[in-house]
Amino acid sequence: MKAIKYLSIAALAVSMTACKYDIQPDKLYLNEDKVKELTADGKIYHLDELLDVFSTTEEGNYKSDTVNYRTRANDESNNPGIWLYSIDTLPSSGPGIYIRGRVSTDDYGGNFYKALVIQEIVDGKQQNLRLSIDMGSASGMYPRGQELLIRCNGLAIGRYANQPQLCVPSYNNNTNASSAEQKVGWNPGRIPAPFCRTHFHLIGLPDESKLKYDTMTIYQIHRDAEGNYTYNDIKGARKIDGRLVVIKDAWFDGQFVKTNGEQDTCHIYYPDSISHGNPEYDSNSAVFGPTTGNVGYPQSRCLVDKSGKNGALQWTLVSTSEYAKYAYFYLPFEYVDGVHKYGTFKGNVRGILGFYMDNAGYKPDRSKWSITICDLNDLELYADGTGEVPAGTKWGPYTRPDGQKIDLRKEWQMNIYERSILQTNEEKRKANGLE
Repeated sequence: MKAIKYLSIAALAVSMTACKYDIQPDKLYLNEDKVKELTADGKIYHLDELLDVFSTTEEGNYKSDTVNYRTRANDESNNPGIWLYSIDTLPSSGPGIYIRGRVSTDDYGGNFYKALVIQEIVDGKQQNLRLSIDMGSASGMYPRGQELLIRCNGLAIGRYANQPQLCVPSYNNNTNASSAEQKVGWNPGRIPAPFCRTHFHLIGLPDESKLKYDTMTIYQIHRDAEGNYTYNDIKGARKIDGRLVVIKDAWFDGQFVKTNGEQDTCHIYYPDSISHGNPEYDSNSAVFGPTTGNVGYPQSRCLVDKSGKNGALQWTLVSTSEYAKYAYFYLPFEYVDGVHKYGTFKGNVRGILGFYMDNAGYKPDRSKWSITICDLNDLELYADGTGEVPAGTKWGPYTRPDGQKIDLRKEWQMNIYERSILQTNEEKRKANGLE
């Protein structure tokens, strides 16, 4: 037994020694000479060029009988000539088809599950592409700021809800989904993890400082230079989807958007109500990503600025998964004279601009545009001094409405609301017009 024990320890030592030399920085990260060597059999395409060259038709080349596509992909009566879902397969053999881009997302906050966005700067302007990958915790391998070289042969490019992406063909036959009969068919699917490990190569070390952010106003998201609504140009929206943007001097106004496109006020949580405002039960509660009843669609909350004509208020949406780590955090607010008030924390919001339209049976509207943040660090909001919080106080996930710090390891998020103010339930209900 003792001999076997020593033999096992020796084998472990040899194994650990071998592992020490399995991964070496000069082999893990490519330099430019290695990039040229790897791509000598083909061409590196710009991201927009890849889509232009290999997306041969609006409906795609996969399964020429487009009846097999998702039912909601096309509706000629409402959106003629538009296919919201498409698949174009790329040749598996022949000259190498390569792209390169820098990762502009991370999934540590749980808001980019099994998805990446890469950015390429061409002539000083952004080009972006979504990557759908079947890999949890993808940021562990492909962190934000990491440049990638990707061999695309054997993959596909497609659109999922009008969002262009690198993917593989996938057939959806989930009969348990909401409106399942409308979603059966072919659509873009996730690239298998083994393929990622062999076809995704790291170029240099991660460097977030090389990512480019475009500063935009909310008015500029929704209207072009001539004042036309951008959401009416469904094809044009694809060129902007995935762009890394910053919205300045913005704030959350405590609103959500109903299915008819109209705004409504989020519900405030009261502990004497089982469901009203409780994000575990109420999809309209005043948090970033309340429950959808496990349906899984992104939840959205309104972001506002004064970029309209003569300073008119404009709104767009900030999109959050109900599975994000910060989903149940309350929107930035404080109490002013005992009343729940939004808009006292203003500042910059960074994120990925997206145009998500999953049903061709309806006309597009402004709610198709949204900004997706990676986590709450993408919000740089400061108190404006109009409330009780001192001006200049930075809002954060660990800031109570009175400006004091809390430790979320000790206080469950659903209880933060109650422990952050000195009002009785009766006073709160009266102040908010419920009694």
